[in-house]
Amino acid sequence: MSKSDVEAAQALLGTTIDGVFGPNDLAALKRILNVDIKAAHTLIKPSDFFAALRLKFGPMSQSQVNGFNEVLKAMSAWPVSWAAYGLATAFHETAATMQPVKEYGGEAYFKRMYDINGERPGVARSLGNLSPGDGVKYAGRGYVQLTGKTNYEKYGLAGRPDDAMLPHEAARVMVNGMERGRFTGKKLADYLPGDYVGARRIINGQDKAELIAGYAQTFEKALVAGGW
Repeated sequence: MSKSDVEAAQALLGTTIDGVFGPNDLAALKRILNVDIKAAHTLIKPSDFFAALRLKFGPMSQSQVNGFNEVLKAMSAWPVSWAAYGLATAFHETAATMQPVKEYGGEAYFKRMYDINGERPGVARSLGNLSPGDGVKYAGRGYVQLTGKTNYEKYGLAGRPDDAMLPHEAARVMVNGMERGRFTGKKLADYLPGDYVGARRIINGQDKAELIAGYAQTFEKALVAGGW
């Protein structure tokens, strides 16, 4: 099947049109055809999932639990290793809060780093920040740091960048970006199952790769305990 054929199918399915047929496309097709609906994942035993996490990480706030549930909902089409690494990524990037975060720094910092009138106009142009003020407007937000006007446009958030801080929107961005390789060109299928350390390249080179791989192993065990 050609890329144009896949894009046409994705348009009919209402999924992201990128010419790469992935788990979310398959899940949409199964829903339409009413075939093997059980392929969509959920926690059959959520209490066992959270009990396993509390044994490892200690008590959890309701806000953390809500964040886990929001991310899990967005990852319902993912197999266990993908879901484990997605949770590990969100856990690390949010400093374990499981709530979307905004990039650290004030307006002066964002202007200096990302604005066309700042100190790095080449970086600003590469991010699509072509108008003064874009550096501040399109600073990093989310479970992973969505940064730059071009990236906000990819997810329909250019006109409402603060919505990237809503858990369901932040989860949507993270899931799509990791599945499709939209952050670094590397995607989950390039590494998983089998290589939690290498999978860090989906987000940020090999920064903290071993630490996050350890989180992923913990989350995999918890997901299995929860019946994912």
